[in-house]
Amino acid sequence: MENALLRWLQSTALMRSDVEAIIGFILAIGVTLHALQRKRRVSVAVGWIGLAWLSPIFGTALYLTFGINRVSRRARRLRTKPSDAAHLPDTDDAVVPEALWPLDRAIRRITGLPAFAGNTVQMFRNGDAGYPAMLAAIREAEASIGLSSYIFKDDPTGLEFCDALVEAQARGVQVRVIIDGIGGGYFRAPVYRRLTAAGVPAALFMHSALPWRMPFLNLRSHKKLLIVDGRIAFTGGLNIWHANRVALKPAHPIRDTHYRLTGPVVEQLAAAFAADWAFVAGENLDGPPWFVDLEPDGDSVARAVTSGPDADVEKIEQVILQALACARKTVRFVTPYFLPDELITGALAQAATRGITVDVIIPRVSDHHFIDWATRAHLDPLLRAGVRVWLDEPPFDHSKVMVVDEIWCFVGSANWDMRSFRLNFELNVEIIDAALAAELDAFMRGKMETRLSREDLAARSMPVRLRDAGVRLLLPYL
Repeated sequence: MENALLRWLQSTALMRSDVEAIIGFILAIGVTLHALQRKRRVSVAVGWIGLAWLSPIFGTALYLTFGINRVSRRARRLRTKPSDAAHLPDTDDAVVPEALWPLDRAIRRITGLPAFAGNTVQMFRNGDAGYPAMLAAIREAEASIGLSSYIFKDDPTGLEFCDALVEAQARGVQVRVIIDGIGGGYFRAPVYRRLTAAGVPAALFMHSALPWRMPFLNLRSHKKLLIVDGRIAFTGGLNIWHANRVALKPAHPIRDTHYRLTGPVVEQLAAAFAADWAFVAGENLDGPPWFVDLEPDGDSVARAVTSGPDADVEKIEQVILQALACARKTVRFVTPYFLPDELITGALAQAATRGITVDVIIPRVSDHHFIDWATRAHLDPLLRAGVRVWLDEPPFDHSKVMVVDEIWCFVGSANWDMRSFRLNFELNVEIIDAALAAELDAFMRGKMETRLSREDLAARSMPVRLRDAGVRLLLPYL
């Protein structure tokens, strides 16, 4: 009897093992076929396929959660990029200096958008300068307010913005607010609840408890946008958070840059907000009070560049690559996170090799230790090619600024990492303005005091170097 029971248990175990092997084989085949058809980069496809075969059940679960872009099917139902807006004009007349014609032509083809002349751009440092200007615009709004923020904290600064938005809604201004489903507080989303309770139309971007509707870490709206009356726009790196009010000495201060724009380019920024609102709320914001006739208002040439995992995939990265290829004298940028792929690092190294002065400014210590570790493992090829890397001293600076040849500027929400370039929904603005470029260059030069050398990297102990190299393997999701 005992022998029969033992044989039955062994038979059952073997059968179960066979069934698990068959299921694992089918799952691995499914991931392989999907990755081969959908993943454009060989390294990404190989990584997912290898994981699926090494651990079919775990690998397939990860692939279903993080590896599949489910935004595309939903996005195609609605207008999802500024270049789709029928009311945006187009022109074949270049409004940029002749030296920038090749770059202008490339960016127009990448974005489908013209560059507009006649804009004014004003830079603000930190929330100390940026928030008062934004709040003043909200309080003076007459017709419409569109606000999008990755982080919108329920703290004294956030409450001040909430009160201003509620007051605007009460006096008849049309208000729409987008808060990211993760950055706004996934489990509680207190500001979203506060605004909706007060009657302000608000929406959480890609927020759902169901993983097939919202991958927990991927596909975030990282944009920071404020559009007032269709005439004034604010964008840059500032989230709505008391930590950005550096002068008030918060426990963990975060420095940043933000920009106020007026002129024809505001229409492109308004179209970007309208596309996101249509995506999250299903409401199309067409015509007044969201879109109005805009007259030239300054000397800057500007164009919006959106990027995301759907229709606008990798557009910001492509614009940066074109700018690096067209640079003649200097490339200088500051970024809080520097984890680009081989395309960007190769383009930076090539620029330095052909005699371009390339300055990369990164934090000595960011707000994410893992990113700092991975970044150190990323720098030696650039230093070897002659790229100059500078360490910005604390407090942490969240600014994202690029200047090429002392005239072409690129600012906005996108970090120099694969998450911003390929996974997040981002918005940058290309600005051609020598005066602004000089202001941004002076801002960045103030950070260029401590230069990182190859000897500094080599001086790290072997355990530290192994740690940094290991964390670098997580580069696509850091």
